[in-house]
Amino acid sequence: MSHAECVTRLRGSCHCAAVRLFFASPAPALSLNPRACDCSFCRKHGASWLSDPHGTLRIEADSPAPALYRQGTGTAQFVTCSRCGVLVAVLYKHQGITYGAANASCLDDPPALGPPLPVSPQTLSAEEKAGRWQQLWVPQVELLTSGA
Repeated sequence: MSHAECVTRLRGSCHCAAVRLFFASPAPALSLNPRACDCSFCRKHGASWLSDPHGTLRIEADSPAPALYRQGTGTAQFVTCSRCGVLVAVLYKHQGITYGAANASCLDDPPALGPPLPVSPQTLSAEEKAGRWQQLWVPQVELLTSGA
């Protein structure tokens, strides 16, 4: 899918803008429902996850950001800014593919998205989580870092 085919194009960043995200989807914004995870990590960061398996996600970061953090089962990597601490995205790597979702709370001038859907991945096994991410998250995420 080319970026030109996308109906929805969103930008966002951490508070200090050292980690920036670019999300695009062929779906209209109102049909995109962020998922509000009920785990303590996501709740404490106010995260709700935006993704589309037909979309694109690019994360650009200045050095020394971003910081990658694993918690829970350690299957996913959370992308936070090493400068201001904001949680920007989450990644999962499987068979050479990086899947990901953007934290909707980091969007600049957020459009009217669909209502957040509550999810409880704590009730799933690591294998069930991974299967769900492969179905729902953006495949082939780009994570680009530059020098300071």
